[in-house]
Amino acid sequence: MSVTFAKGFSAAGVAAGISSIEGKKDLALVVNQGPLDSAAGVFTFNRFCAAPVQWSRKTVADGHIKAVILNSGGANACTGQAGYEQSAATAKKVAELVGTQPDEIAVCSTGLIGELLPLDHVLSGVESAYAALSDDDQAGSDASHAIMTTDTKPKTVSLEGDGYRIGGMVKGSGMIAPQLATMLCVITTDAAVGAGQLQAALNAAVDHSFNRIDVDGCMSTNDTVLLLASGASGVEPDPDEFNALVAKACASLARQIIGDGEGASHDVRITVTGATTESAALACARAVAASNLLKCAIAGNDPNWGRIVSSLGTVPVEEAPYDSQKVTVDVNGVRICENGGAGRDRSEVDMTPREVHIDIDLNAGDEQATVWTDDLTHEYVHINADYES
Repeated sequence: MSVTFAKGFSAAGVAAGISSIEGKKDLALVVNQGPLDSAAGVFTFNRFCAAPVQWSRKTVADGHIKAVILNSGGANACTGQAGYEQSAATAKKVAELVGTQPDEIAVCSTGLIGELLPLDHVLSGVESAYAALSDDDQAGSDASHAIMTTDTKPKTVSLEGDGYRIGGMVKGSGMIAPQLATMLCVITTDAAVGAGQLQAALNAAVDHSFNRIDVDGCMSTNDTVLLLASGASGVEPDPDEFNALVAKACASLARQIIGDGEGASHDVRITVTGATTESAALACARAVAASNLLKCAIAGNDPNWGRIVSSLGTVPVEEAPYDSQKVTVDVNGVRICENGGAGRDRSEVDMTPREVHIDIDLNAGDEQATVWTDDLTHEYVHINADYES
């Protein structure tokens, strides 16, 4: 189950001939059939943001979206005015079929940067996707497959609240760094929720999920997360429950991205406790997650705590005050660093599980934060040396 799990949404995923992989589904359409068309969005911070990001930021600004068209096979990034006009033309085509205006259509693209899309294939694909629209599970599955690039599997979520549902899909496997990741994400709900509440819930959820994963330290030009509400259940949800479910949906999708990191053999959870502030804990966790040296060591099943503390030490004192001689580091439950020096022998650490847990205690306060990352393997290099969409 995916974006069609929530009532009031139909979807499709078709092969439009955009991708260089013959026969691959590469165009997805999600339509909100109402009665509400509330929407919220969060986008990449990258200054080279793609044309579809520029378009969709404007369309979601008023809190209303009736459909989302998404393609893999090309990012339409760094393509100038011509690229923006392609996004506008795509939105216009969808709007004509759906029976609305182009400014109520969000556009998302993912793939190779710097090339225009084959617009004729996109537009004919839109017609095929519209003809294939359905609210069944297969349609949601098709849509989740159509947005994949280097992903090895679709990533979806389905949750139930008190009388309403939340569904969603995301793509993302590489070019993943904090401040969103290389993702296209659509989350749907049939709860009766206005745009303001949607945006607040999404902002909080993204901050503690997609903004806290890091596969390779690279921020994308195309990151887009959309939350759409149809109101088809007729239920006005308890705000706290709704916010918690949106957060749970985003956390699940973000965790699935880490689980499918390009070439990864370990998923790495880095938790920093004992910090003076949450932001200090987060800065420390992100510094450790960004270490390619550490990620390579973990790929080799080596819990090299020296690479952990050396990365930790790069965080400025004013950003995260702590005494290095009071820091402890546990890897998979074994304290291999005690008071800033050697603890138990690192050979005691079992590195065979897929998940590696790194727990750092700064012993400076009561705040904490967690970041997820992957190891860095030979396969990652092969994928990105050979990559083209």
